[in-house]
Amino acid sequence: MSVYVYAIMAGTHPLRLDGVAGVGDPPRPLRVVEAPASELAAVVSDAPDGLRAKRRDVLAHEAVLEDLMGQSTVLPLRFGAVAPDDDTVRDTLEERADAYQERLRALEGCAEFHLKVSCDEDALLREVLRQSADARRLNDDIRAGRGGQELKLALGELVAQEVRVRHESFASGITEALRPLARETKPSEAVGDDFLNVSFLVEKPRQQEFVARETTLSEEYGEEFTFRIHGPLPPYSFV
Repeated sequence: MSVYVYAIMAGTHPLRLDGVAGVGDPPRPLRVVEAPASELAAVVSDAPDGLRAKRRDVLAHEAVLEDLMGQSTVLPLRFGAVAPDDDTVRDTLEERADAYQERLRALEGCAEFHLKVSCDEDALLREVLRQSADARRLNDDIRAGRGGQELKLALGELVAQEVRVRHESFASGITEALRPLARETKPSEAVGDDFLNVSFLVEKPRQQEFVARETTLSEEYGEEFTFRIHGPLPPYSFV
């Protein structure tokens, strides 16, 4: 039977697994795969047949990680990590011991906070028209009936460029304001209406200060901006 892998940790992790169950219906019992030569271990269970990202199993995966993180530092695996057997898990721990040990040291005492930010596009377009003389001129010409599709395309390209510049400025400003409170940062591609999508690795003693600073930033940027922060989370982005 294949093996479902939840997390990797140092062999000194307390590994208290009582009262915590794994994925599957019924939930699979958890067990520990030890690799003494690497001073590492992994928490695993038998993998259920036909595993899918059902709410029940995703929540079970998260519950296992939260319990283990509450005891000591772990390298969390994302939902769905499966190995052929315990021996493969043990071999992998030994083969990649240096990399895993380095990441455990980097993540010690930390959790991930994930921030996405968007802004009201209509308000941003109005700001571009107020601040860009070229955009105002093109817009006035179009409204007055001077020029055709060519002017509309020119205005569209100019506005798009101005919006990109502002998005990059906003994203940089927000990230730099929070970076001093984080051990590491990991930007990701912003999609949809978001102009910022970034994860922060934050030490436990600084987490309240980090959240307070994010709240202050949200208030400073105003109601036209929407800040969405999630955390503390398992530090997936930094594994």
